[in-house]
Amino acid sequence: MMAGVSDTPARLLRLLSLLQARPSWTAGELAERLGVTDRTIRRDVSRLRDLGYPVDAEPGPGGGYQLGRGGALPPLLLDDDETVAVAVGLRSAADGSVRGLDDATVSALAKLDQVLPARLAARVRAVHGATAELVGRDPDRVDAELLVALAQACRAGERVRLAYADREGRASERLVDPLRLVRSGPRWYLVAHDVERDDWRTFRVDRVTAAHPTGRRTAFTDPPDPVALVARGMAVGPYAVRARVRLPLPADRAAAVVPRTVGLHAADGPEATVVELGGPTAAGLARYLAGLGVPLEVLDPPEVRGALAAHATTLAELNR
Repeated sequence: MMAGVSDTPARLLRLLSLLQARPSWTAGELAERLGVTDRTIRRDVSRLRDLGYPVDAEPGPGGGYQLGRGGALPPLLLDDDETVAVAVGLRSAADGSVRGLDDATVSALAKLDQVLPARLAARVRAVHGATAELVGRDPDRVDAELLVALAQACRAGERVRLAYADREGRASERLVDPLRLVRSGPRWYLVAHDVERDDWRTFRVDRVTAAHPTGRRTAFTDPPDPVALVARGMAVGPYAVRARVRLPLPADRAAAVVPRTVGLHAADGPEATVVELGGPTAAGLARYLAGLGVPLEVLDPPEVRGALAAHATTLAELNR
């Protein structure tokens, strides 16, 4: 056990920081982190409540302490890097992708800028001043309350019932265990385990019309990489034709030629990368590959290899 934090105000601040760091702690875990007894933890929790912090307690062996909802927002404890991250994140949130947050984002940025220490304000201004954004297309608009509800479900590990529409507009109800929200450019995705299909799926948040928490908590023993799952869905999921190609490039250079949002990368030794990607037709995929400017090899399927060879032959005949 670490040496106990004897100064009560300092210990309360440390306790508050721990409670903000994750959804739930047992008294034993908190006592071990702070180097005090369970009894001291109970007294400190009572002090935090007296100060207006809504600390909830769940009894029993699986219970613990967690920050609840109160009538007012308590002060948040952020370190320097967290503060800069919040300020930069607010700037990114002002792109209009989340309905109802435009004014709130500007207001929050103004308040944060007013209280930032000079050293942090300088860091934030440096990032803002050196950053510009080129928007390829307008972002998919998602509802702010919906996004917050999904984020809270991910954090709490709570099962949710979704009202969802697929790409054809067909409505359905999906019972899911949320894992993570993933943003790719102008689009938000929810990665979740579909209970009825017993499989991991990605859901476009702009197609979710409602999310109802069920109150049931879930836990994952071996969840997938949510970013990799979204990348697979974007690279090959929507397409009728899929191909694997070998680029004579190491992983970092291959990613510069075929972005990870377009293809799935796997190292093939130190000097080559195998990329899996998709397209609407074999001919269309062949034209894309020909434009990469790399002497790549199509591993499969044969129809894409043949389409690429035919495309190269046609170009050669026209440019003799």
